[in-house]
Amino acid sequence: MATNFTYLASSERYSHMATMYNRCGKSGVLLPKVSLGFWHNFGDDAPFERSRAITRYAFDHGVTHFDFANNYGVPAGSAETNFGRLMDEDFRPYRDELFISSKAGYGMWDGPYGEWGSRKYLMASLDQSLRRMRLDYVDLFYSHRYDPNTPIEETLHALVDIVQAGKALYVGISNWPLEPLKAATRYLRERDVPLLIYQGRLNMLNREPIEEGILDFCREEGIGFIAYSPLAQGLLTDRYLNGVPSDSRMAQEHFLKSDRRTPELLHYLHELEAQGKASGRSIAQEALNWVLAQNGVTSVIVGASSVEQLKNNLETIL
Repeated sequence: MATNFTYLASSERYSHMATMYNRCGKSGVLLPKVSLGFWHNFGDDAPFERSRAITRYAFDHGVTHFDFANNYGVPAGSAETNFGRLMDEDFRPYRDELFISSKAGYGMWDGPYGEWGSRKYLMASLDQSLRRMRLDYVDLFYSHRYDPNTPIEETLHALVDIVQAGKALYVGISNWPLEPLKAATRYLRERDVPLLIYQGRLNMLNREPIEEGILDFCREEGIGFIAYSPLAQGLLTDRYLNGVPSDSRMAQEHFLKSDRRTPELLHYLHELEAQGKASGRSIAQEALNWVLAQNGVTSVIVGASSVEQLKNNLETIL
């Protein structure tokens, strides 16, 4: 473990505090309007020093919330492992200023206990995440997806016990349908471990949390809402206006397929571009502003493949 820290965080990192943060539902937690997600670009397939530069830039500009899941990175888990190194080399002195989340629900290891929502999987996964990140606890732990085959009480009581064991301060739910979300809200509240936040995909091209009533429910119940993929994995930027760059996510044909680049999408992007020029904002900034303007949204999670990309996104709120 490193003992001599060469990173000194900017003394100006909270200079925009009055406008930078939103209260998370009816809780004592303030989250930055833009949070940093570690899904892509922070695994072993990315240069470590670039990941370090992005993470430092985020914190230097008031981004205190870092969002993980057990399987983030290539290979799975490497985003958390690399962050563990960053904790020891850069961020250990600032641990109490950071709000770190992780999740479990999708496939992480082989066999019958390596995914979904069983007590065994959730608890084992969090223990593994804590070891990778070299942490004693996370600030927030999510059930990453609803498990229709495991009793909901088993999943939820595992979350209660995780908080009571001191391994997480708060719990969240991601990608659950509305009715199970309602049941979870009641169950957790009755056990004095209220649901802090819901994480769902929300952007100008995908408005399901609004259409399904999830955002309204969270707002009415005092639950925070954090949007992932607010830029639709890069579709809501200028990156694909004039083709598919060879180094882009779409060129890999994995998480983002080239058939998403339709004439209808390009027309929509050109309209956003014109709208943004009138207000001095990029397409990405227009898209982020739209999500943050939705009543009940606490924060948006952005990824970044460069400091410049993150800087552009943060200009939305700074």
